[in-house]
Amino acid sequence: MARLARAIGEPTRIGMLTLLMEGRALTAKELAFGAGVRPSTGTTHLRRLVDDSLVIVARQGRHKYFRLASPDVARCVESLMSVASPVRETKAGPDSPLREARLCYDHLAGCLGMQITEALLARRLLNVSGREFVPTRKGERHLAGLGIDLPALRRSRRRFACACLDWSERKDHLGGALGSALAARMFESGWLRQKHGTRCVTVTKTGRTALAEYFGIDWTG
Repeated sequence: MARLARAIGEPTRIGMLTLLMEGRALTAKELAFGAGVRPSTGTTHLRRLVDDSLVIVARQGRHKYFRLASPDVARCVESLMSVASPVRETKAGPDSPLREARLCYDHLAGCLGMQITEALLARRLLNVSGREFVPTRKGERHLAGLGIDLPALRRSRRRFACACLDWSERKDHLGGALGSALAARMFESGWLRQKHGTRCVTVTKTGRTALAEYFGIDWTG
């Protein structure tokens, strides 16, 4: 753990990991310049990240591309983002697609994730209990109507409906098995599309109608 903390805690390396949070594979030069260092310096930091299993590298032609090694690494970096104050990422500024709507591992985050969570609470489909969300009876019927199998989710080993702190909105959005199932259902229904090679999400025309019908959200993002 001490070695991992030293690897992540170095400013250049955390800068590189943050750049990779968008989900795209980047070259060593892109990561070095994005982190504000020379390519030769960047190579040394990338070697450390690879050695500590935080980043993986793949060759394509003459180029090497780097990406986060696993969802666990993304979860770790996002947790650090949620407690860092203030957020100063240029790639996640006020008009960034990453801020607007994105996947937080496998559930929805950003402005879209927050609006859905707030709509579920405002309509009394969810209640808050500590760091967990709890569907009301009305909420269980509503979610079942969306095709979500709540009993199956409750049987899984994963936390059912935990509150996940959103690093860009600085509020809790719906995570856990329920958050994942809701996002998956929205993708299956064609309401959402994921931008290729990133964690950014776009809402389709059908999705805008569905957000208004099922959540009372007038999505203009």
